[in-house]
Amino acid sequence: MKKLLSVLFALLTTAASGDLFAQSTGKIAGKIIDQKTSETLIGATVMVDGTTKGVATNVDGQYTLSGLAPGKYSITVKYMGYQSKSISDISVKAGDVTNLNVALSESTSQALSEVVIKATYRQASVASLYAIQKNSVSISDGISSEIIRRSPDRTTGDVLKRVSGTTIQDNKFVIVRGLNDRYNNALLDGTPLPSTEPNRKAFSFDIIPSSLIDNITIVKTATPDIPADFAGGTVQIFTKDIPDQNFLSFGAGYSYNTQSTFKNFQSGYRNTSDYFGFDGGARKLLPGFPTTEQIVGKQLTPTQNIQSINSLNNNFNVYHKNAFLGQSYQFALGRVSEIGENKNRFGTTIALTYRNSELTTPDIIRDYDFYNFRDNQYRFSTNVGALANFGYSFGNSKINFKNLYNRTFDDLFTYRTGTNNNSNAFDNRFYAFDLLQKSLLKSTLEGDHQIGSKNAKLNWNLGYSNIINDQPDQRKINYTKATEDGDFIASVFNPSKENTRLFSYLKEDIYSAKVDYKMPVKIFNQTSNFKAGLSTQYRDRKFDARFIALTIDQSNPAWLEVIKRPIGTLFGKNAVNSGIYELEELANFKDRYTANSLTTAGYLMLDNKISEKFRAVYGLRVEKFNLDLVSKDPLSPKVKMDNIDFLPSVNLTYNLTSKANLRASYYRTLTRPEFRELSTFGYYDYEILATLQGNPNLKRTLIDNADLRYEWYPSAGEIVSFSAFYKKFANAIEPSIDDNGSAAVIDYINRNAYAWGFEMEARKNLDFINDAGFYKNTTIYANVSVTKSEVKQNSPNIELTRPMVGQSPYVINAGAQHMAFDNQLSINVLYNRLGRRIFYAGGRRLPSVWENPRNVLDLQLGYKVLKKKGEIKFAASDILNQQNVFYYDMDGNKKYNLSGGDQRFKRFLIGATYSLTFNYTF
Repeated sequence: MKKLLSVLFALLTTAASGDLFAQSTGKIAGKIIDQKTSETLIGATVMVDGTTKGVATNVDGQYTLSGLAPGKYSITVKYMGYQSKSISDISVKAGDVTNLNVALSESTSQALSEVVIKATYRQASVASLYAIQKNSVSISDGISSEIIRRSPDRTTGDVLKRVSGTTIQDNKFVIVRGLNDRYNNALLDGTPLPSTEPNRKAFSFDIIPSSLIDNITIVKTATPDIPADFAGGTVQIFTKDIPDQNFLSFGAGYSYNTQSTFKNFQSGYRNTSDYFGFDGGARKLLPGFPTTEQIVGKQLTPTQNIQSINSLNNNFNVYHKNAFLGQSYQFALGRVSEIGENKNRFGTTIALTYRNSELTTPDIIRDYDFYNFRDNQYRFSTNVGALANFGYSFGNSKINFKNLYNRTFDDLFTYRTGTNNNSNAFDNRFYAFDLLQKSLLKSTLEGDHQIGSKNAKLNWNLGYSNIINDQPDQRKINYTKATEDGDFIASVFNPSKENTRLFSYLKEDIYSAKVDYKMPVKIFNQTSNFKAGLSTQYRDRKFDARFIALTIDQSNPAWLEVIKRPIGTLFGKNAVNSGIYELEELANFKDRYTANSLTTAGYLMLDNKISEKFRAVYGLRVEKFNLDLVSKDPLSPKVKMDNIDFLPSVNLTYNLTSKANLRASYYRTLTRPEFRELSTFGYYDYEILATLQGNPNLKRTLIDNADLRYEWYPSAGEIVSFSAFYKKFANAIEPSIDDNGSAAVIDYINRNAYAWGFEMEARKNLDFINDAGFYKNTTIYANVSVTKSEVKQNSPNIELTRPMVGQSPYVINAGAQHMAFDNQLSINVLYNRLGRRIFYAGGRRLPSVWENPRNVLDLQLGYKVLKKKGEIKFAASDILNQQNVFYYDMDGNKKYNLSGGDQRFKRFLIGATYSLTFNYTF
């Protein structure tokens, strides 16, 4: 271990000592690809004309020509069996990297292979970009590191807003083709991203800084070599490994929210460690706290009862302050070294991120059924993250070790007033102190190797992820009064999930492995690619929850005085030490479970160039899935799943012209229930006044998909496309409300469904108006998707047909980007609107809860300063600040209309946010 650390230290210091030299010279770097397939070419030679300086491309087809004095250069690229290409007019600047990807055409004869194609730097760049755009094996949309670098986006969630057909919900959850996060999948560096949310299948994309992303692609049709658990799309994110050059950067930003910043902010007690994302243990149950059996079995003596209650954190004071500005800080370091005569490359990218915010959501209206409540919510959030990637490229091999850690501290305080007509109370005062700590650790070790001399390639990776969701002490207390003139008294009589203290802990470990083999083959005198692979993923989860209650002893003479105390002294030491409270617990072993699943998969795939214009990518993926979930309740049945699924896919592409494609696809995919959706654990969600629980009888969803797409590329980086799609869902997993009792229960059901629709996308530079000045530097883009879905239900549900939960009938994304002053100034305007969609499916008494459409307008400005090493960014988010409305459409007119009898499930404003950040790269 010491020897390894010494080698790493030597490499890093060597790279640091070379910074001065690197600042006086420049580099040319890029990738060599096949013109027709975009496959990378391993071992292609790249020579600087008129010199002996040259390199061979690595296993990723990448090359780097370093140590070049500032000036103009020409290079020649050669590869056996391909026409050589000479590129001129390449500008190299001191301390900078000139990116140049080159596409080579396969020669059809020995004579042609000796012909050298000549092109300028711009021509070669445009040709390679065209090749990458047109040659995707499936219907997909993406965004490159160059576009990310030029944009003012700070997180992956911001970047995804720019990808066609994609919408971001709550600034972090992805929606593709109007389908919610349940039907989308995410991969980071080739391995599945685990869900970061305790009660839904979703990944929070705001935890990955955009500056660390190499590229993002959203695949909308399946191929056999990617996991099949999606219907909307698979988000593929690749982080940087070996940087092109050494760098050191830092950033600092502050944000102002119109309804939160510098205004009254309320919360429970606050520790210094909260600002760093760690509770510090003050809210947890201490070691030695009585077991469930001891409490339920009344085994505690009066002294032990008092001691146990005093060991809890009984500080229920509500603290007031003025909310501060949102804060964000980022530090990143990149180092790269060339080692030995062969110029093997070792690189590392390290980054640290920090964000903190204090946001208020006032006057949340919940006015439906029995309820007429007004909530004020105050959210204190801290997010800390780290990334450490290491890469070593040698010969025709490359090894990467990539690591991501993120921790979120989310502390929510809720104060509620109002009436519940289903109770005898005239008025209510409800307090909730709710802390959730989440952490994610993800490590991936991967390798790429050329096998033999025919460009065959072996790729493998090993992955480990650890997820923790810790809710150390969710505290809820309600005060009621029976008459208008009566006193408010605390509801501390009988324990229930509405007034207990919840201590829950979820830990999940995920292990994965994958190997892929790709080999070029000649079919119909065209170069095709045969690909095969195996993968496995094992998930192991443990979940534990305890519901602790302090109930009043009504035989104690002081009980009438104590229950009238304000919340800050309700559980004061003098009351606890008097023995007036008894420690109780809701004993339900269904609230504790262990679960594991094993997914193994194999596939065969052929990327078949049938002719110069026609390409077919087809194959079969087979996935075997086993799941076991066991509750600690001996009476609860064990949940088991054992499925083998055969998942064929075919993607056809026909080149109509050199700038246009026609694509058609068929593929079968699936989605599986999450552990939480199968568990009978009941969690009372005080925000929506309902209990969430799973359904152990859920089945997987099988989805048959068909797509048709026309795409036209007017110029490099531009696109106009039209798509149509159809999806048939067998046993779609849908959340549903059972509202037949006094308290609503939300669980999950299987229903058959279908969805169909079409998409239109356009990204176009305005240089066709005027090839100079403003128009040449302005790009407009728009994406519109229209989707119709239908789910059939049985009685006694009052809605026999309805759309799928979370599916928007239309999604509109539009924007404009303008660059000025030699790309020093960037201006971005983004617009988004989603059609009304179901938030929760209806039950027996009430119809579905709908989310009302709202217009979202964002503005982003970036200006480079200090010789373009620094950048000032201004962003305005949700400028229009329209109401978020979730409602029961009681009159069925498909519009939000209070005068027509519609009821508000919740209505609130989040405020517009304005931020200013500064980033500097050394």
